[in-house]
Amino acid sequence: MANSRGDRLSVKARALAAGLAAGLAALAAATVAAEEFPSKAVTIVVPFAPGPTDTVARIVARSMSASLGQPVLVENRPSVGGIVAPEAVKNSRPDGYTILIHHIGMATIPILYRKLRFDPLTDFEYIGLINEVPMTLVGSEKLPPNDVKELIRYVREHKDKVTFAHAGVGAASHLCGLLFMSFVEADVMSVPYKGTGPAMNDLLGGQVDLLCDQTISTTSQIRSGKVKVYGVTTLRRVASLPEIRTLDEQGLTNFDVAVWQALYAPKGTPRSVVRRLSSALQAAVRDPQVIHRFAELGATTYPPEMATPDALEVRLRSEIARWRPIIDKTGIYAD
Repeated sequence: MANSRGDRLSVKARALAAGLAAGLAALAAATVAAEEFPSKAVTIVVPFAPGPTDTVARIVARSMSASLGQPVLVENRPSVGGIVAPEAVKNSRPDGYTILIHHIGMATIPILYRKLRFDPLTDFEYIGLINEVPMTLVGSEKLPPNDVKELIRYVREHKDKVTFAHAGVGAASHLCGLLFMSFVEADVMSVPYKGTGPAMNDLLGGQVDLLCDQTISTTSQIRSGKVKVYGVTTLRRVASLPEIRTLDEQGLTNFDVAVWQALYAPKGTPRSVVRRLSSALQAAVRDPQVIHRFAELGATTYPPEMATPDALEVRLRSEIARWRPIIDKTGIYAD
């Protein structure tokens, strides 16, 4: 009997020792991997087709590559609403080699999608904020109105025919469109795309009438006269387009929508790896070439103290709290 009990204890002890050894081995492997990071290319996954978020990713990637000493690649995984890329990054190996760039949509996704397969607050490690970008409300050259007052009247009179393009339910372009329709008290036909790049192409071709998009995408089109611009969506004018009045100035009081961009890693990525990525991002937002390039496109680069995990978490939580009552009031959900 005593031997039987001793045998059981011996088996348990061996199992415990084996488990402890495996755990220590895994910890050691993770530590070595973190110390060697990066030893190969890092990929930034973009949730949309080539367009403004893609542009931000490529500008930042070049600078981060110099800091990390390895290539930083950009991969587009577009989908309506930008939900495929976050899920893919969430399910990738948490080693820092596959990271996500997303914008304000990370704050609206958990509100709009009630059956989401990931949680922005619990399934990711935060790397840091990149920049903030104003938007502009632009229209097709074929659209008759030439200013906001004419546009409001036209939309109200032709709401069954006017089309508003956006990058999917919950995208910044969609939220901006919802606010505009709320302000003018008229619902028009929404046309979703897998990013504002394809939406802009159709706007230029006259297939759709209106689009809210980041100045990163619209500045060159506005300067070339290929689109009609009705106003800036933030309370301040854009330094790169100083002659364009805000919608607030033109009667849509307190109309204020800006897009912020940030980087995320899969949950469980070693802290030292997250710190290394955040450090490279902080170097990027200090980079004069990055600051100048974003300024040309009307974007404001965040200071290095905002390109941190803590700052991103605070911003994400506050934005979810801001948009939840607005979206819930509309009753518009993506699923």
